[in-house]
Amino acid sequence: MIKIGMIIGDRYEILEKIGTGGMSDVYKAKDHKLNRLVAVKVLKQEFSENANFVSKFRIEAQAAAGLAHPNIVNVYDVGEENGIYFIVMELVEGITLKKYIEKKARLSVKEAVSIAIQVSMGIEAAHNNHIIHRDIKPQNIIISKEGKVKVTDFGIAKAATSNTITSNVMGSVHYTSPEQARGGYSDEKSDIYSLGVTMFEMLTGRVPFNGETTVAIAIKHIQEEMPSPREYISEIPVSVEQIVFKCCQKSPDRRYQSMGELIVDLKQSLMTPDEDFVKVIDPDEEGSTKMITDNDMERIKKQSKYRDSMEEAMHLRKEADVKKSAKKRYVIEEEDEEEEDEEYYESEYEYYEDDDEEEEEDDYDPKMERLTTTLAIIAAVLVGCIVLFLVGNAFGIFEADLFGQDSEQTKEQEEEEKEQVEMVEVVGKQIDDVKVELLNLGLTPEIEYEESTQYEVGIVMSASVNAGTMITEGDNVVLTVSAGSEGIEIPDVVGMSEAEAVATLSKEGFTVNKTSGYDAYIKEGNIITQSPSSGSKAPAGTAVTICISMGKDKVPVPDLMGKSEEEAMAMLIEAKLELGVVTETNHENPDLSGLVCYQSYSPGSSVAEGTKVDISISLGPAQATFKFTDSIAGPTPEEDPGYKAGTMVTVTLMADDGTQLLSTQTASFPVQQQNITGIKVGTGYVLFQYVNTTETTIVTNEDGSQTTIEGTSENKEVRRPIQFAAE
Repeated sequence: MIKIGMIIGDRYEILEKIGTGGMSDVYKAKDHKLNRLVAVKVLKQEFSENANFVSKFRIEAQAAAGLAHPNIVNVYDVGEENGIYFIVMELVEGITLKKYIEKKARLSVKEAVSIAIQVSMGIEAAHNNHIIHRDIKPQNIIISKEGKVKVTDFGIAKAATSNTITSNVMGSVHYTSPEQARGGYSDEKSDIYSLGVTMFEMLTGRVPFNGETTVAIAIKHIQEEMPSPREYISEIPVSVEQIVFKCCQKSPDRRYQSMGELIVDLKQSLMTPDEDFVKVIDPDEEGSTKMITDNDMERIKKQSKYRDSMEEAMHLRKEADVKKSAKKRYVIEEEDEEEEDEEYYESEYEYYEDDDEEEEEDDYDPKMERLTTTLAIIAAVLVGCIVLFLVGNAFGIFEADLFGQDSEQTKEQEEEEKEQVEMVEVVGKQIDDVKVELLNLGLTPEIEYEESTQYEVGIVMSASVNAGTMITEGDNVVLTVSAGSEGIEIPDVVGMSEAEAVATLSKEGFTVNKTSGYDAYIKEGNIITQSPSSGSKAPAGTAVTICISMGKDKVPVPDLMGKSEEEAMAMLIEAKLELGVVTETNHENPDLSGLVCYQSYSPGSSVAEGTKVDISISLGPAQATFKFTDSIAGPTPEEDPGYKAGTMVTVTLMADDGTQLLSTQTASFPVQQQNITGIKVGTGYVLFQYVNTTETTIVTNEDGSQTTIEGTSENKEVRRPIQFAAE
């Protein structure tokens, strides 16, 4: 049992509990050997008691401890003490991606892609070391105060997937791949699927599949098509949409085959977001279109009724079996996702297998057999009708375009609404004249150079659009221009410094035009792009335009005043900035207590991406304090006429808020000068406590007799008000 203050592993002092999940509890601890703060993850008792799970967990955790990457929460140590199994990890102060998405509703495209790149780089490092995460989800991705993205919980998922006691499929079902949902083999491409779902949630603020139970969601991952994120957020670029689609293909063979491939496309989407460059390759060529002969068509018509009936019956029977099997494979343990910790959320459901004989008995259902047969006959008739329609359409029997007529008309109407211009003749003209002519028409010229012995240097040899063709205003026209018989190959200067690029191009005989732009990945002063591109040939004297990096983009500083520390951090991360030093100070405005009352950069000022912004959290208005620097005189005759000098007096100095400032006993006054500071109220009093006594006396009466008067004693208290001086 873990308790606050205990030390485990002879070095880790448990300080506080910072999280809990389905499998483990997480504590903040201090490593006394290295004098640093760490996170200690302790397996829950039900997992620790299973030797098979513990063995696999330790092997995987030790493997994860070998990973060292900026985008991975590093594992420092693995240990066991008195039946407590724990792993020691890097302590990352920040918020989970799940919480970040909830705060912002959804992320911008650029921010989502940037986060996905960092996550992919961390996962790629793990895959290169043959470690598969198997539980990629926003809860396992942390954004630190410095804006760094880190993936956590490597190693635990694989150990869990082999543990038949708890679950055959671990991890949150919203992000699980189809093969994991089936309980089948999972590999690196399962992580790619889960990352695709995570990207979907970053872009739209919601998961692609939802349902009342984990089984219903798992079946949707297996059977339903992935919805387009652009259905929810229309401004998502086509390249980003296609990246998500490729990550979330049902078949692992159709996804990205490695994180490296995904990273390349993600970076490309930052440069050209509206370009459709993502290609989904289908390894199964059986679905490709093939030409068939008339004899083949006749044979298809004769056999289709029998074959389609059989195939449809088998297909429907298989679907029924899959659904029945899915219901048998999963026993849901209902958990409330909102009560789970931000970092650790495990959807658990059990898996079991029946004997073959029991399955055969359960599979047979007379009603299902009759329903399957009926549906198969209906499907066969429908398939036959479709085949007859396609054959008739091929031979011109049906001339009506039932399926495409409306869409073609709509497309034509849309084209008529756009501005159309007539392409002019450009072949044989000088390229400079052609560029001016096309720009005046509203078209965009793109130039490619080729060597030619037929055309002189700078003469247009061909165009991608023929003269006289109507073309939509704003379209690109690719012009192939002669580089002469001895064109010069344009060198690659991307990534070079400005001086090096200019020298390289000038040496080859080219002139240089310069533009500039921001780029987070290209060092300031180096070349981002060039046009024409490297490798093409152009005549000497051709102008090559280079774009010089100005480094990270300048971004405005958000207004953090009046925000909590957590809100301020989220706003800075959103603005591509980092949270710097956080201090506490007094502030005269009581409404700012516990909130940001100072930021090191003024709101709205422009700074480079990644700049650290320091903030101060208000402790409330500074409280005035007072002091007492005086001596204390004894009781005066006005205060007590019966007081006699030399009487022992208890002297107490009190503040009006009940604070005792001084307590002493003395028979001589004044009490020496005091120097008491930091008093929280301006008034108080001195309390004198003593006893007044009288001696026994004998009085002689008029008749000469004597009377004895006994002495007396009286407890006295004298209270003297005091006004303290302000400090």
